Amino acid sequence: MSRTRNLALFLVLAAVWGSAFMAINAGLAYFPPVLFAAFRFDIAGVVMLAYAAYVVDDPIPRGRDEWTTVAVGATLIIAAYHAFLFVGESDPAVTSAVAAVIVSLSPVLTTVFARAFLPSERLTVVGVIGLLVGLVGAVVLAAPDPSNLAGGGTIAKLLVLLAAASFALGSVLTRASDDDLPIETMEAWSMLVGALLTHLLSLALGESVADVAWTTEAVLALGYLSIVASGLGFLIYFDLLDRLGPIEINLVSYVAPVFAAISGWLFLSEAITPTTVAGFLIICLGFALVKRVAFRDALREYGVVG
Repeated sequence: MSRTRNLALFLVLAAVWGSAFMAINAGLAYFPPVLFAAFRFDIAGVVMLAYAAYVVDDPIPRGRDEWTTVAVGATLIIAAYHAFLFVGESDPAVTSAVAAVIVSLSPVLTTVFARAFLPSERLTVVGVIGLLVGLVGAVVLAAPDPSNLAGGGTIAKLLVLLAAASFALGSVLTRASDDDLPIETMEAWSMLVGALLTHLLSLALGESVADVAWTTEAVLALGYLSIVASGLGFLIYFDLLDRLGPIEINLVSYVAPVFAAISGWLFLSEAITPTTVAGFLIICLGFALVKRVAFRDALREYGVVG
């Protein structure tokens, strides 16, 4: 029963986070991109803080080290990641599936950054090959035209790749911190501070609330991202992280693009191209090479291999 429950929650999480890429694309028709990201975490931050207050004895960071961890999460995981992602997805060439597949490179990039910042992490020769294979997948997905590098959404796809890199670096730096800040508290305050930083960036870019079209579709997209993708999504994530560990939960990044492609096709009539599928498969191969030992250990634990 426990494994069935874990699998069900895993698929729900993949569906929620995968379809979030569709909700972003849908909402970008009504919101300036960076302001859209800021509004999302205004709401999500309050939801997460309420959850942290419920499950944590002291939901407020204490001391310089804990606030430094929050600052890293707010800057890289929330503000930079979502600003790059939302601006990238504002290009019509970046469909929900394309964005999800590029972001699925994040676990591979996490391994690279861990090698640099976490002394206990090691990247073997096969791991380096896996990284390179993953990057090849990203290049295949971007499909740059040498004669027109700014065309075909190449710049927008590179922005999404920068989003994945920001998330990966932020994950490693917060993991490398020595404080005992509960993950729920870190996420809640990172969202709130990140929302503030994103609002400031939005103002610097000249975006305005006056540019928002408050339609039913706009409210639904914002509500889905804030309450379902962020609130419910992170609740499930924390539960599965405790039950499955970081290796298995990382696989969400490789199932989410399937739901992103399906939801984008159903609700936005986005086409699923062979290039998207090829890039996804190549990135999956790279991830498998990087995490081959962890996969082997997990299979042994479940009795699949001897």
